[in-house]
Amino acid sequence: MRAVVARLVPGTELRDGIDRILLARTGGLVVLGYDAEVERICDGGFALDTEFSPTRLRELSKMDGAVVLSSDGSRILRANVHLVPDPSLPTVESGTRHKAAERFAAQTGHPVVSVSRSTGLVTVYLGGGRHLIQASETILSRANQAMATLERYRSRLDEMTRQLTAVELADYVTLRDVLAVVHCLELVRRVAREIDSDVGELGVDGRQLALQLAELVGNTEPLRRLVVRDYLQPAAIDEAALDRALTGLDELLEVELLELTNLAPPLGFPATLEVLDTAVSPRGYRLLDEIPRVPLRRVEQLVSTFGSLPKLLDAGATELAAVDGIDPPLAARIREGLSRLAESGAV
Repeated sequence: MRAVVARLVPGTELRDGIDRILLARTGGLVVLGYDAEVERICDGGFALDTEFSPTRLRELSKMDGAVVLSSDGSRILRANVHLVPDPSLPTVESGTRHKAAERFAAQTGHPVVSVSRSTGLVTVYLGGGRHLIQASETILSRANQAMATLERYRSRLDEMTRQLTAVELADYVTLRDVLAVVHCLELVRRVAREIDSDVGELGVDGRQLALQLAELVGNTEPLRRLVVRDYLQPAAIDEAALDRALTGLDELLEVELLELTNLAPPLGFPATLEVLDTAVSPRGYRLLDEIPRVPLRRVEQLVSTFGSLPKLLDAGATELAAVDGIDPPLAARIREGLSRLAESGAV
C-alpha cells in the first residue's frame, strides 16, 4: 500500500490528475493496472491506449465509468468502463462506486483509486485494505504536532545519554540509568516513524519536514544498537542475539513503554522493580564509538580483551597496543580519546 500511495503524492502526475478530478467535482474511479483478469471483469467502455496526462484523466473521469491505466501508469488503456467484480466479495463500503472499487481491488490485486463526488474523499483500495488520501494541509498539521513531540523526546534523550555517560565514567551505573536511555530511544523512534509516514504522503510538500526529521533523528539508530551491545545479557553476545534484543524492543506496545521494567526482558533481565537498582557495567562499545577513526572490528577486539569499560579506562597505551590488530598509533589515539572522555565526564 505504501508503494501505491507513493504514486499519488503531491508532485506526481497521477496526483495532479486526481486533484483536477476533485476540482471538477465529477468523482471518478481509476484502476492502476491491466491484465487478463481486469479485462474479464470490465464491461463496456472503449479502448484508448493513449499516453497518460492529468488533463486527459480529468476529462475521461467526467463519464460515469472507470478509467483503466497501464501498470506503470504511463498510458490510459480504457475509459468509461463498468467494473463488474464478484458481488459475493465482502466490503465495508455502502456507496456503489466504493463497493465496486473495493471488490475489484480484492479480486484483481490491482490498486483502485476512488474519488467521491459528494464528499471529495480520495480512497485507495488494494487487496483487502484501504487507505484515505488526505490533503497536504491536514497531514502537515498532524506532522507538525508530532514534530514538536519529537523535539521534546530528543531533548530528553540527549539529557539521559549525558547522564549515562557520567555514571559510566564513574563506574556507578544501574540498570535504571540504562533503561531510561532505551526508553527515550524507543519514544524517538516511534514518533519518527509516524512522521516519516506522513513525509512519504506529502511528496514535494514534505521536503522541509523531511530535513527537520533527519536532523532530529540523527544517530539514534546506531546509538540504540550500541547501548544494547553494552548491556545485553549474558556476557557473550553476537549479531543474532543483538537482533533478537532489538526485535524484542520493537514488539513492545506503546502502553508497555510506560513502565521501565517492561524494557528489561529484551536485554536479558527480569521484569521486576528490584532489578532496576542492579549495578551493571558497560562493555565500552558506545564510548569507544565516540573516538574518531576506530573501526568496529577493532572495538570488538578491545572489548573482547578487556571485557568492560572500567578496565579499558585503566589500560595504558602499551596495554592497548598489545591487543591483536591495535598498532601503537591507534593505541595512542584510543588512550587519548578515553582520557579526554574521562576528564570531560560527557560525550
